[in-house]
Amino acid sequence: MIEIIPVETKKEKKAFVEFQYELYKDVPQFVPPFKADVYMQLNKEKHPWYEHSESDQWIAQRDGKVVGRIAALENKRFNDFHKTKQGSFYLFDCINDQDVANALFDTAIAWAKARGLNQIVGPKGYGPLDGYGIQIEGNEHRQMMNMMNYNFPYYQTLVETYGFTKEVDFVSSFVKPQEFVMPEKIKKAVGIARKRARLTIKSFKDKKEIRAWKTRIKEAYNGAFVQNWEYYPLTDRELDYVLNNALLVVIPTMVQVILNENGDLVGFVLPFPDISRAMQKNKGKMGPIEIIRLLLELNKTDWVCYNGIAILPEYQGMGGNALLFDTLLAATQNHPRLVNGELSQVAETAVQMRKDLLNLGVKPYKNHRVYKYSIE
Repeated sequence: MIEIIPVETKKEKKAFVEFQYELYKDVPQFVPPFKADVYMQLNKEKHPWYEHSESDQWIAQRDGKVVGRIAALENKRFNDFHKTKQGSFYLFDCINDQDVANALFDTAIAWAKARGLNQIVGPKGYGPLDGYGIQIEGNEHRQMMNMMNYNFPYYQTLVETYGFTKEVDFVSSFVKPQEFVMPEKIKKAVGIARKRARLTIKSFKDKKEIRAWKTRIKEAYNGAFVQNWEYYPLTDRELDYVLNNALLVVIPTMVQVILNENGDLVGFVLPFPDISRAMQKNKGKMGPIEIIRLLLELNKTDWVCYNGIAILPEYQGMGGNALLFDTLLAATQNHPRLVNGELSQVAETAVQMRKDLLNLGVKPYKNHRVYKYSIE
């Protein structure tokens, strides 16, 4: 018999968090998240997302053993902005058992229905760095930190057998930045962007200087993604939370912002060195030894993650995206140790960005699918 238990007590929260580590303990592609970050997602008093929205979590048990987990969310700011009644599920993990998956999805959907919602999508979490979708392609590759999800291939079967259908795909692409040669037509677009729009690039020397620009980056962040499928206007506290976490792992000299002729910030590039190897060794812990290991990996990794790339919509048709990629490539090539790169999770609804990636000739190698289910 499957028992669904609401996550409320300290013991239940621990069971919820630890289940993922146990399920994936022998999987070389899995990168354990920081346990503190997962607990933060459950913390309704401290996580800024809960200031405007609601979420609950459950674990599934059979014979006293945890066999699955799920969270259900109602992002009220998203629904207000898009005029929708959408819920989402996230933190879904499950043994390869359709009955367990069905029980978890039944619970999340009942939760959403009780709130008057007419659709549930997912996986879709508590913020833009949480990662979207069930991975349906490229499961043989290591997860890029926790900026995307990793799951067993059987998750796709569990979700689709229940009745979920495709909502949107997020594709990640591989590139060898030190070997990459910018196509001539992209070079021309860069020149046009610089000339017509009078766009310039600003670099940074350290994190202190970046923090001095944080307010302007936050304003650009909320404007740059407005056409994206997952967009909703983040609160100031949410933006602080996202950027503070992002600044922990950026290389300051690789951060670039794009300015227009008036000096307004209209785009940015936030590449992250991949610290996955250290995170795997840390197994979710964050003590003094683990922090030292992460800092050493920052200066040792040969992978870079391009997950913070954006430009305001009004500049995208003026060669702005081409300028973004040219800027990003130049910033990376100044760090010859970084020989592998991933452009993580670009939604298929980001039409111009996907078109530009194809023109650049990068290689798609992972796909994460967000699913939807209509609630009757």
